[in-house]
Amino acid sequence: MTINAVQRLAACAALILATLATNASAEPASKWRIQFDHYARDPGELVLRITPLNGTPIDVTTQIADAKSENQAADLLRKSLKTALGKGYHVEVDDGEDVILKRKGKTPKFEVTLVSNTVNGLSVTIK
Repeated sequence: MTINAVQRLAACAALILATLATNASAEPASKWRIQFDHYARDPGELVLRITPLNGTPIDVTTQIADAKSENQAADLLRKSLKTALGKGYHVEVDDGEDVILKRKGKTPKFEVTLVSNTVNGLSVTIK
């Protein structure tokens, strides 16, 4: 097995563990913070699932090219979330590398979970 293959295998294992940890701790809330760290070494996609309380889940896919910084990735996610979720949510970038997602008005509380992250090198944390 080559070093590159070992690195990819380790990245996949980390992704699976992160996904399980994120899914296990998610509870409906009015506000979520999605934090990025590092940069994209390869192109890929990030898929988040937004699940309103007693509602239908919405999967939001964001394409991220290689060599994108954490700040650029956050801005791309902000645009994807705004387009996919519409007027019931407020989406903003905070501190450059964080995306804040809040419900508006009577929009129900919701969960945010990481479905997948195929962007090598870019770390995603949901709080």
